[in-house]
Amino acid sequence: MTALRQRMIEAMQLRGLSPGTQQSYLRAIHSLARHFNLPPDQLTPEQLRQYFLSLRNEKHLARSTSTVVLCAIKFLYEHTLQRPWPLLDLVRAPQQRILPVILSLDEVRQILALVRAAHHHACLAVIYACGLRIQEGVSLQVSHSDSARMVLHIHAGKGNKDRCVPLPPAALARLRAHWRTHRHALWLFPARYQHSPDQPMVQRSVGRAFQLALQESGLQKPATVHTLRHSWATHLLEAGVNLRIIQEWLGHSSPRTTALYTHLTPQAEAAAATTSQRLLDAVL
Repeated sequence: MTALRQRMIEAMQLRGLSPGTQQSYLRAIHSLARHFNLPPDQLTPEQLRQYFLSLRNEKHLARSTSTVVLCAIKFLYEHTLQRPWPLLDLVRAPQQRILPVILSLDEVRQILALVRAAHHHACLAVIYACGLRIQEGVSLQVSHSDSARMVLHIHAGKGNKDRCVPLPPAALARLRAHWRTHRHALWLFPARYQHSPDQPMVQRSVGRAFQLALQESGLQKPATVHTLRHSWATHLLEAGVNLRIIQEWLGHSSPRTTALYTHLTPQAEAAAATTSQRLLDAVL
């Protein structure tokens, strides 16, 4: 490990960045150094400018990936090297407004029914039932389940924030049944390999199980495990759950982020149209 990499790791730890964010930032800086075959602290502002042009015009990175790269390099300069960010506001991640893919209840049921391995099925079922991110799902610990209050405690989610989400009785029963198959002292979904008995199940295996089931289902939607979270939020909104409550359960900082789901629900649009007509009728 280079001295610069170690300094960046320590800076990220001091700033309280989550382990997932730390790994993403380190990968971005490694790619930058490999692109020029130079240590990142020796690069000029012009080289950085050309690098971002290359990412945008040649690699056509998605907005989310571009944002990670930008944040990683800014963090390197401002918090590790303690230098001014050389490009100031010249570089920005491209603005996009893409509506997420949504699965219907029947489609969620169809996909989950085709997941072969019991441990993958249990994890994916809980991810949907509680609106979790994939990392939150595989990282669930035995102590995170509160059966007295019927909630799951999500620790150090995105943004290193904790939150509670409702735990439906069926999901609790599924967790208990799955835990009895392994009785691990810490993890609800422990790794299945002998060489890593004290680690949680890897995200990649869960994602692969979902994709295999999606392919077998014949559905043409470009869904991922994260689609289960989007679908859960949309289904709650369609069922009449208040948007502010859904925001809390999702762990969104801004209500504008959660408001995206109002564009995905025909029921919400129909209700708005009915209300609009009723108001008009009252006036005319």
